[in-house]
Amino acid sequence: MADALAAVTLPTVVEELLNEMAAAVQESARIPDEHLLSLKFIFGSSAIQALDLVDQQSVTLISSPSGRQVYQVLGSSGKTYICLASCHYCSCPAFAFSVLRKSDSLLCKHLLAVYLSQVMRTCQQLSVSDKQLTEILMQKKQKA
Repeated sequence: MADALAAVTLPTVVEELLNEMAAAVQESARIPDEHLLSLKFIFGSSAIQALDLVDQQSVTLISSPSGRQVYQVLGSSGKTYICLASCHYCSCPAFAFSVLRKSDSLLCKHLLAVYLSQVMRTCQQLSVSDKQLTEILMQKKQKA
C-alpha cells in the first residue's frame, strides 16, 4: 500500500491514516472504528460518500499492457469519472471546484474512494489494450 501512495502528494496525516488502515485490513480484514472516525474528521461527509462508493464496488482499476493505469469511478449520480491516483486528480466537477479552485477540500469523494478501495483491496480490475485506454481517456476529454 505504501508503494501505491508514494507518488501521491497528500498531507502526511492522510498518508499515515491510509497506511494504518491498510495494515489493519491486512491484519484483521476490517478497518477499526477509530480509523473510520479519523477519516470522517478529516474528510467530513465525503468520507461516508466515498465508503459508500467502495461498498457498491464502484471503483475499477483499468490497466493496459504498457503499464498505464487509471481508475474509473461510477459516481452516485450515475456518471463515470476518471481518477489518476499517481497525480491526485479526478475529472469530476467537485474536484475542479472544491479541491483546485477553492482549496477547501483535500480530495473529492471519487478520489478518496480510489484510495479506500486500494486500502480495502476491493477495487475491480479491467485489462484493456493501449488503444482502448487511450479512447477511454479521450472520451472524457471530449466531454469536458
